Amino acid sequence: MKKSTKLIAAAITAVALFLGSSDVKAQTNEKSAWRLGFGIEGGIPTGDVKDGSNFQLGGTARLQYGVSDNLALTLTSGYYNFFAKKEISDLGGSDLGIVPVKVGIKSFFTDNLYFGAEAGAGFETRDNGNTKLILSPALGWADKHWDFGVKYENFSGQSNNYGAVGLRVAYGFGL
Repeated sequence: MKKSTKLIAAAITAVALFLGSSDVKAQTNEKSAWRLGFGIEGGIPTGDVKDGSNFQLGGTARLQYGVSDNLALTLTSGYYNFFAKKEISDLGGSDLGIVPVKVGIKSFFTDNLYFGAEAGAGFETRDNGNTKLILSPALGWADKHWDFGVKYENFSGQSNNYGAVGLRVAYGFGL
């Protein structure tokens, strides 16, 4: 399962790099503009964590800076929770919480449509929790206020690999 998860992440990244290098048209990102967005994220667990969890839910804040009319840099942090399955929690198992800290890019390849890529660290909040490498490609639609993105997020490290396929819905505004 670990190989297929990495293969999916590599394929999404390759497609994203191809799309990001194509001709870009104008959209709602403004050069030298700061934006702040707050999002709710939900996902379906993959990899090692799917045996203990059916659902991931979290909230994030994203700071965005427009480098050009079609490219922005991002800084994202928040909290994700992988909810333990009932049978796992009945046996004393608990939810898995993660605090992500990621940097990334948002590249618009047509009006309102973008490719995003983020990398960073995920800090598990349970006792003896580990720090995971996070890699996260995304495709989305954004306008001046709303941002809808479909993403895959991979957490790896310490001989453990898991992730989530999910949706981010966010509301943002200029600073």
